[in-house]
Amino acid sequence: MRKITPILSILFFCFIVFNIDAQLGFCSGNSGDPIFMETFGAGTTNGPALPSGATSYTYVNGQPIDGSYTISSTTTYFDWFDTNDHTPGDTEGKVFIVNASFTAGEFFRRTISGLCENTSYEFSSWLMNLHPKSGCNGNGIPVNVKFQIWDNTDTNLLATGDTGSIFDKTSPVWEQYALVFQTLPGQTSVILKMINNGAGGCGNDLAIDDIVFKACGDRITLTDAANNTNILGVCQENAPTTVELTANPDFSVYSTHAYQWQESTDGVNWNDLVGETSQTYTSPLIFGTTRYRVKVAEDPVNLSNSKCNTVSDVFQVIIEGKPVAPISLGDVSRCVDTMGGVSVSTPDGITADWYDAPTGGNLLEAGTRFYSTAISGTYYAEAVTEIAGCFSDSRTAVSIVFNDLPVLKDENLILCQGETLVLSADFLNATYFWSTAANTREITVDKPGTYTVRVTDLNGCSATKTIEVIQIDKPIVDSVVSNHRDLTIVTQNMGDFVYSLNGFNYQDSPNFENLEGGTYTAFVKEKNYCGAVQFPFVHLVLPRFFTPNGDGFNDSFKLEGIQAFEDFEISIFDRTSRLIAQSTSKDYSWDGTYNNKPLPASDYWYTVKIGNNLFKGHFALKR
Repeated sequence: MRKITPILSILFFCFIVFNIDAQLGFCSGNSGDPIFMETFGAGTTNGPALPSGATSYTYVNGQPIDGSYTISSTTTYFDWFDTNDHTPGDTEGKVFIVNASFTAGEFFRRTISGLCENTSYEFSSWLMNLHPKSGCNGNGIPVNVKFQIWDNTDTNLLATGDTGSIFDKTSPVWEQYALVFQTLPGQTSVILKMINNGAGGCGNDLAIDDIVFKACGDRITLTDAANNTNILGVCQENAPTTVELTANPDFSVYSTHAYQWQESTDGVNWNDLVGETSQTYTSPLIFGTTRYRVKVAEDPVNLSNSKCNTVSDVFQVIIEGKPVAPISLGDVSRCVDTMGGVSVSTPDGITADWYDAPTGGNLLEAGTRFYSTAISGTYYAEAVTEIAGCFSDSRTAVSIVFNDLPVLKDENLILCQGETLVLSADFLNATYFWSTAANTREITVDKPGTYTVRVTDLNGCSATKTIEVIQIDKPIVDSVVSNHRDLTIVTQNMGDFVYSLNGFNYQDSPNFENLEGGTYTAFVKEKNYCGAVQFPFVHLVLPRFFTPNGDGFNDSFKLEGIQAFEDFEISIFDRTSRLIAQSTSKDYSWDGTYNNKPLPASDYWYTVKIGNNLFKGHFALKR
């Protein structure tokens, strides 16, 4: 069937297996160097086929169908994942590709020889489900493989474990599985079997790579006299040095221990230290970086057989030279409202300690190439090696300055209705950005509202000024109401207004008293801010009484202020509404007679028609 590979997450189990009922798991202690590794080779051509007896499946030089396999550097068959092999460093590495048979059963076996009796080993292998989740309508059969280790007679099962269901994935993933077992007395070879547990059908297609066997032993750590593990750093000026190491087994596998100490200068090539076979080791003088480890076996005879021993963790004695001073990444300029700090550059393995003085002084922060601060000043970085703590002879000075923000003062301004107002950032030598999108220091506005300007100075520091513009409406004069010699200025709107009839002397009251009739101009303005509006008017004064007695005082009824009008007419009536006088003359005055005869003292009525306006009232004639 056609099948595809997804990628599974790698499952690591931390269990040691010593019986056939145990499940998969890795060696929990130290392991030896690989004593067997099958990588299936490399190259662009398929094959070669596995040796006779290694599998019950049929080899094909191309796309494998159900129950067949191929050895290939590509997995681009059917709709499977296209992925590389697992072996690190392989160029065009090959993998063992299996299209599972419809019938569950063994599909791979390999005899591993040259083992040691009564010794624990770890078998491991990398598997991948090649079938993508998108195949088989999302119902692909999962991969499920059983690993078994048998003795060389194929009659005693030493260990077994199942991978469990390895389901289809959306992308390819290599997963490692392992099994720990122990050889029997007199046994030096075992048989590895891989059995397909999955059902036949769509799915259950897999790739296998990097089958490895290693000896499995105790977890063995190395410590020095100061109880350091794994590493000891020494500064060059303190070299040469020596180290006293102790091997510390956890007794998880071995009941007894035989030791052989080893030394290496590169971590790759290891040399036995002649005569160093005890649990402790004291080195001679060490002049350069050196690595140590110890081979361990339960029986001394197995120390010389790499297939029968394990190796401890590595302990490194690293001799570090004095580092050079850090390289400054430049003096820093920041604004006071931003986070800041100073930085230096050092090579890998070297960090920096920060001080407040070029020599001596106080340690501000250790182990960082960046020192964060909010205080302007000069700071000094000393290079320090991360392992031995060797420090440079000099420190590198790096300065930081925190610049103040532009000092701006918010404002509340008054805008007189119908006028314009100039708003200013009140800050020179800067760039400006107004809420109106203008970029000048000043703008002119004619509407009330909230205006802001973002000011950025030459240091790149910014602050915002807010200006509240409040509009004061101009007074709207509705009319001027005359009441004999008094008058009142009436406005359509309300406000803190003051009033004047000459434009100089203002009063809070709109009432003016004892004025002669005539032509006037009313001046009204908001008390504290805006200019005045002007309203020309005529103040008509009609006498409330007159006394035509010939004494020269108030002897006639005469209108004051009528002289301002070209089109007017005055009419006088008695109690019976009889018209007794009428005129259009600006200088007209009535002497209290009708047909040249004096009228009696009484109340009389008048109408004054000015254009389309008609004024009515009454007055008294007194004798």
